[in-house]
Amino acid sequence: MGGKLDDKVALVTDGSSGIGFATAKQFVKEGAFVYVTGRRQAELDVAAKFLGNHAKAVHAEVSNLADLDALYAQIGREQGRLDVLIADAGEALYAPLGQITEQSFDHIFNTTVKSVLFTVQKALPLIPNGGAIVLKASTISIKPVPAFGIYSAVKAAVRSFVRGWTKDLKDRKIRVNAVSPDLTNTEGLKDLAETCDKRYRFENPAAIFPLGRLGLPEEIAKAVVFLASNDASYITGVELFVGSGRIWI
Repeated sequence: MGGKLDDKVALVTDGSSGIGFATAKQFVKEGAFVYVTGRRQAELDVAAKFLGNHAKAVHAEVSNLADLDALYAQIGREQGRLDVLIADAGEALYAPLGQITEQSFDHIFNTTVKSVLFTVQKALPLIPNGGAIVLKASTISIKPVPAFGIYSAVKAAVRSFVRGWTKDLKDRKIRVNAVSPDLTNTEGLKDLAETCDKRYRFENPAAIFPLGRLGLPEEIAKAVVFLASNDASYITGVELFVGSGRIWI
């Protein structure tokens, strides 16, 4: 029985940990050859060993345009095309209004908005007509949380990219969608919680989430597979929320 992504060549940025790594694992399971990028070599080495012969880990900072050029040159030499692009890079920032610095503002916009823009734009020559692009947004773009205004803004920008690029790429039939996870149980979330005011540490998920728990990276990854595969062949320009319903109540 074939996988949903048999013979596809895919790239998952920030794919060495968290949701990105879970996505890479699911893509390999579904038959794709997957490139993953990351900034921390130790995590990349672990990811590469786990993913095996159907994946390749590349050390790259996707907000660095020279790193992107080198990454795509490598994919072009080795594969000649890129059927699926998952732009998963970015990071959250706890920054109450009144304490936001120019440095923190520039950092999060570079690591999220700039990196997504140029990750997609520089990939276009490799993406065949009918390819798929999935961006990772967040439910925080429509359900803001105090002290996370910058993060909410950058994820709203990512969501907006989806709508604009769907029109830009319509002649090439390249589908562009976003997956917007609710809070997901990753090491990144745990690390972020340690920097936050105590009330944002989500120590009692049952009191916050209708399903009584945080999401799992593997659950988000399966939604990404859906959007990247032919199962979503008539879906483009959408934001798929993956969560327990917290954003609606």
